[in-house]
Amino acid sequence: MKVSVITICYNAASEIDETIRSVMVQDHADIEHIVIDGGSTDGTQERIERYMECIAHVVSEKDKGVYDAMNKGLRLATGEVVAFVNAGDMMATRNTVSYMVRAFAEQDADAIYGDALMVDPNDITKVKRFWKGGEYDRANFRKGWMPPHLGTYIRKNAYDRFGLFNTELKVSADYELMFRFLYKHRLRARYVPKVLVRFRLGGVSNRSLAHVWRANMEVYRAWKLNGEPVSPLIILMKPLRKVLQMVRRGT
Repeated sequence: MKVSVITICYNAASEIDETIRSVMVQDHADIEHIVIDGGSTDGTQERIERYMECIAHVVSEKDKGVYDAMNKGLRLATGEVVAFVNAGDMMATRNTVSYMVRAFAEQDADAIYGDALMVDPNDITKVKRFWKGGEYDRANFRKGWMPPHLGTYIRKNAYDRFGLFNTELKVSADYELMFRFLYKHRLRARYVPKVLVRFRLGGVSNRSLAHVWRANMEVYRAWKLNGEPVSPLIILMKPLRKVLQMVRRGT
């Protein structure tokens, strides 16, 4: 099975090496690594060039934000399954991709997700939150749940059938896409009890209280965009789940 791994980056010269290397060392042979750079000016492009023989596609140009960059990667992807690991983030183990390939072979699923470690941006050995995906239950979306986006592998034909990231949403388009695929269109989802990714806190939806508030408002909007009724209380439910993730970090 061919797996497309998409990495987006912008001015990530200090972090891009470890991300690319975490893909390079995977023990699965058929990986298509796609790197989308937003036109970096800090030397990121030069660092990417060191790994060109291991990267299938590199695009370096200005974009309209994180989700626009992700969509560029999806349009280039030719793998049967697609995964994301962005600059500064790392695949958790050398066998992450091969493990997921076996999971797709063994399970009837359109999307398979696992767990994620959310780490200190300055020290990746310090785990700040443990995002446990948990067994799939579609109803959990009403409780503010979603699987970890960077810890979810999705068949490419799902994107072909149901679309890419909605770039009208600036900080929660990953939630909207998961919601649209799994809740609205009822794609078959399965959980595997394995940490799949280690990613740094400080992403687009967690940079400040204002961003957190905007992200949760966009979660509410995602339901409306897809014609699904939901209580406004979901705006509060999602942050409460993040508190539980911080409690779990030591387990």
